[in-house]
Amino acid sequence: MKKVNILSKVTECGVVAVVRADSKEEAVNISEACVKGGIQGIEVTFTVNGADEVIKELVAVYQGNENVVIGAGTVLDAATARIAILAGAQFVVSPAFDEETARLCNLYQVPYMPGCMTLTEMKRALEAGVDIVKLFPGSAFGPDFVKAVKAPLPQINIMPTGGVDLENVDRWIRNGCVAVGVGGNLVAPAKTGDYDKITEYAKQYIEKVQAARGL
Repeated sequence: MKKVNILSKVTECGVVAVVRADSKEEAVNISEACVKGGIQGIEVTFTVNGADEVIKELVAVYQGNENVVIGAGTVLDAATARIAILAGAQFVVSPAFDEETARLCNLYQVPYMPGCMTLTEMKRALEAGVDIVKLFPGSAFGPDFVKAVKAPLPQINIMPTGGVDLENVDRWIRNGCVAVGVGGNLVAPAKTGDYDKITEYAKQYIEKVQAARGL
């Protein structure tokens, strides 16, 4: 049931923070600011130096908080996925679908969320046991694309990343997305050390998702 519980936490919150940073310390600070603002899904990308160490630290910090889930992003292959899982990553996100990574994640019952652009890629991902497909880059399509995809594939769970902002997040949700991935515009204030601003943005994202769901 571990996999189901993690997926439930991600979809219940509805927002995954995509954490890219110039240092381990910055990545931890961004993550903590997002959690403080109510975002419970944290995706530490492997573009961060020492990403596995950041994941380990965050897993330890939030061990007593059952609602927060820590995952790994920009996972390009099964070897990196294995490193992430050993570090404690509870979900794995990729910019593109990789069958070997899907098999590894299924073996350890860790949700795998690969980036897909076409219906063919999405179909392959579903056949490989993927529970949530990351529509990437979302900016290339827009929220209306989700409705079009869900006509032939009503069973698909979509999480757009790239192109999600406070102005359109409600449209993504209303068009059928189970969650959204938010990076650049959410974590940008870290460059000036304004982590309170990140917390403020996080709160706004959560409020907008809840409003779009009618909560």
